[in-house]
Amino acid sequence: MRSDFLVYGSPQIGQEEIDEVLDTIHSGWLGTGPKTQRFEKEFATYQGIENAVAVSSCTAAIHLALLAAGVGKGDEVIIPALTFCATANAVIHAGARPVFADIREEDLTIDPFDVERKISSKTRAVIPVHLYGYPADMASLRSIASKHNLHLIQDAAHAAESEYRGKKMATYGDITTYSFYITKNLTTVEGGMVVTSNREWADKIKVFALHGMSQDAWSRYSDRGYKHYQVSMPGYKYNMTDIQASFGLHQLNRLETSLLRRDEIWNRYDEAFCTLPFILPPSPSDSTIRHAKHIYALRVANGASISRDECMERLYSQNIGSAVHYTSLHLHPYYTDEFGYRKGDFPVAENVGETTFSLPLSAKLTDSDVNDVIQAVCGIFK
Repeated sequence: MRSDFLVYGSPQIGQEEIDEVLDTIHSGWLGTGPKTQRFEKEFATYQGIENAVAVSSCTAAIHLALLAAGVGKGDEVIIPALTFCATANAVIHAGARPVFADIREEDLTIDPFDVERKISSKTRAVIPVHLYGYPADMASLRSIASKHNLHLIQDAAHAAESEYRGKKMATYGDITTYSFYITKNLTTVEGGMVVTSNREWADKIKVFALHGMSQDAWSRYSDRGYKHYQVSMPGYKYNMTDIQASFGLHQLNRLETSLLRRDEIWNRYDEAFCTLPFILPPSPSDSTIRHAKHIYALRVANGASISRDECMERLYSQNIGSAVHYTSLHLHPYYTDEFGYRKGDFPVAENVGETTFSLPLSAKLTDSDVNDVIQAVCGIFK
């Protein structure tokens, strides 16, 4: 057994990030400023889209995206039943109602057929989630959105590197949102990004994200001279700081290299677990689809000798951290009580949520760490 606990989702932080943070501290400018702007430009270039706005979280990013698209009170937004609660909560914060759709067994992303079944006269947008880094069926979703005049707002929290038909995910959404939380492939500790080709929406989001002011602090207080500002609406405090962007600049530079390492670990896991009573994570058979390999989520198969929770308890007893991504949202008490959802409404999402658990997957993992995970999981079924 390991002598130390292997933390699930611990990120790889290099000397470059440390040096950049120190440089920011010594510069005297810690808030939203030149490094945030540089990070926005470099991330937009990576995604192949002109406009990017750095914010405090992906939750904030989704909220702002909905507001920019004009989604509000009385509207409905369709989202997958299997996602993190932030996807639904951002819809609620915008004043709209989240309408859940089931997921597909083959890739665990939102089922376009169920999306179309859930469309009503109140539906204004669809938010596909590229779960674990696997791209949703954007061709079908774009066709549905165009047919019904809906906004397509992507939750790409897991999918910074993902590609669909050879292009980055931001290409396919009206607005695409990203997460840079501590467990993500690219981390700023906390943070997110809104990316869109719509310049008017991007400008609006910048104002929404910082109190509704026409000038940010860097514009007002930098060495270019003081600038007066106007408040055009009661905005939010959703801005990213230069301390956070200092992490992001170098995380972005290593993103492709880190993916290669995670791909190695993913393949080792697949090879080690393929004969055990698990359903392995889906992998694209189409070479034009690129999986970001963000979360390695095993599903305990029917008839296995122990349950998902027992697997996780035994891993913890051997100093191996794990996680659940996710319990289907409609089974949480708030969404059950508030919207009347019940067990049985979304059978695929329910089954996945009750059987899945995620193993450590980070470029930080050493070969010894990976061996420990494999030995612990295999040992459970000996």
